[in-house]
Amino acid sequence: MRVSLAQIASGTDTGQNLELIRRAAHRAATAGADLVVFPEYAMYEKRMVDASFAAVAEPVTGPFVAALTAIAVAENITLVAGIVEANEHDTRPFNTIVVLGPDGVLQARYRKMHLFDSYGFRESDWICPASDPAAVFCDVTGRSGEQLRIGLMTCYDLRFPELGRELADAQAELVLVCSSWVPGPDKIEQWRILTQARAIENSYFVGAVSQCPPISIGRSLIADPAGRVLGELAIAPDLITVNVDSDQVWRARQRHPSLDQRRHTIERRE
Repeated sequence: MRVSLAQIASGTDTGQNLELIRRAAHRAATAGADLVVFPEYAMYEKRMVDASFAAVAEPVTGPFVAALTAIAVAENITLVAGIVEANEHDTRPFNTIVVLGPDGVLQARYRKMHLFDSYGFRESDWICPASDPAAVFCDVTGRSGEQLRIGLMTCYDLRFPELGRELADAQAELVLVCSSWVPGPDKIEQWRILTQARAIENSYFVGAVSQCPPISIGRSLIADPAGRVLGELAIAPDLITVNVDSDQVWRARQRHPSLDQRRHTIERRE
């Protein structure tokens, strides 16, 4: 399956952000992609999360997701993107990733579970974490009928190997990390190393896509089950398209069956 990572520079104009998504999705489809992936907060982004995120939040049945769905259908492509989702039970919205199929169906919705309360940031002051910390995954179908199981992470989730392992246990073949990775000392190195580590330890592909500077670091990349970087972007808005072969995942797991050799399991504590 051909997968595109679309590195964009979202801002506070949701209409302009939608146009960025539309152009990148068209470019991905032209490159033969079956799946195009956009960053966290593709809908609305600024340097610091604040009350304005709640002001622009919409339900997944709202006009922004409807517009994303229209793009997916028009381009005959599965589209993954970050939105700000309205929350009926809290003043804080959710930081949500949606997966929209080329048939217009919402295939999955993942609400970020690990909020970025680190490096002096307090995302949880303004964003509500997922109430259910379960891993989210779904099967996507390419133009030729091939299927690929994708798992979802959002940015800071990349630092939590337990989630990556849950997605491996769910038979994910490609894990998508939609991000707005905050710049700072050592952050670029950590981004790259963590992406490769999740791929190596779980024997699956990892596609990590980030917003551009100055808000984020850019540097979107995709690693194969051995941790080899198949493609990597710099800091400007751009697109990278690679072939993801699910058979490579299963060959890697047969060659190096560490997932079957574990002697420790994770028990979720309520």
